[in-house]
Amino acid sequence: MPSEYAINITAAVYGHPKGPRWRLPQWQLAHGEKVFLAAPSGAGKSTLLSTLAGLLPVSSGELNVLGEPLQQRPIAQNAFWRARHLGIIFQELNLLDYLSCLDNILLAAHFARNRQTGLPEKAAQLMSQLNLPTGLLHQPARLLSVGQRQRVAIARALINDPPLILADEPTSALDDNNSRDFITLLFEQVRERQCTLVFASHDRHLGAQFDQTLHLDELSQPL
Repeated sequence: MPSEYAINITAAVYGHPKGPRWRLPQWQLAHGEKVFLAAPSGAGKSTLLSTLAGLLPVSSGELNVLGEPLQQRPIAQNAFWRARHLGIIFQELNLLDYLSCLDNILLAAHFARNRQTGLPEKAAQLMSQLNLPTGLLHQPARLLSVGQRQRVAIARALINDPPLILADEPTSALDDNNSRDFITLLFEQVRERQCTLVFASHDRHLGAQFDQTLHLDELSQPL
């Protein structure tokens, strides 16, 4: 039976094994919600997103993401689940500069063992929807502008149609106009796929477009 919530956390203690740790008493996020997670740089946003992605463990409590009780599984067992069910947009984007835009996008499908037919065509369609010229499809990522790299990162996050997208400061290198354009494009894709979106940023002006804004210091406390 599908979980009622995309994210359901109770009394979770999380953090890097040899670094800072936080306690999150409770958080429930419904499927399809778009939430803005606001906090200044260095406050632990990336740590929380890494925990939601199954990259960092919880030492106590319950961490249920998309119906998966992650607190019960070793971190090493989360890789395939993460590749198949999550779309992650990193602050540094993590594109491989020597690969083409198409190969960067399809790399996510490879790790998810997505053998759906027509993936190259789907990647090209995503690029078109994100206002990227199809002529860039076979260009190496190192030739792209920052804004183009951001949109390729969205396409990579969406290629497997994940039910949950985690975005970690993805607009940090953009000016205000390009930040708004980026979020508009992301929202269009999220609405079309009815994804859940957790978008973390220090720029609180971006939060007005989301269903709800959460302040990290109200959600979790350092230990």
